[in-house]
Amino acid sequence: MDAQVRPEKMKALQEQMERLGIFEKDLIEKFVRSGGKGGQKVNKASSCVYLKHLPTGIEVKCQQERYQSLNRFLARRLLADKIEALARGKQSREEQEREKIRRQKRRRSRRAKARMLEDKHIQAGKKFLRSKDFSMDQ
Repeated sequence: MDAQVRPEKMKALQEQMERLGIFEKDLIEKFVRSGGKGGQKVNKASSCVYLKHLPTGIEVKCQQERYQSLNRFLARRLLADKIEALARGKQSREEQEREKIRRQKRRRSRRAKARMLEDKHIQAGKKFLRSKDFSMDQ
C-alpha cells in the first residue's frame, strides 16, 4: 500500500480501522488473478485482493483497479465500511437498494389501482375532446 494512495486517505483509513478495532493480524490477505478485460496483463499479474476478517468472518474481494497496491487500499476500506455498518446495525447501501426495488415491484392496493385508472379515464376524456374526430362544428 504505497505510491498509488494519498497519505491523508491512508491515514483516514488507518484511523477508521483503529476505531473499529480492526487489526492487521486479524486479516487474511490473498492475491488472486483478476478476471475480465486486460489481456495478458490480467493473466499474469495477481492484482485482485481477497481479504477476510477472522473475528467477524466478513470477506471482501476487490479488483476495481489495475494496481495491486490500490486494490489493497480499496479492499481494506470496503471491509471497514462493512464492519462499521454491522457494528451500527444499519442497513448497507446494497440492502437499501434491494428494498427500494422490492417496494417498486410490490403490487398496488385496489384503492390505488382504482384511483390510477380513474385518472387515466379523465386524461383519455381530455384527449378525446382535443381530437379531430370530435369537433364543435357538428
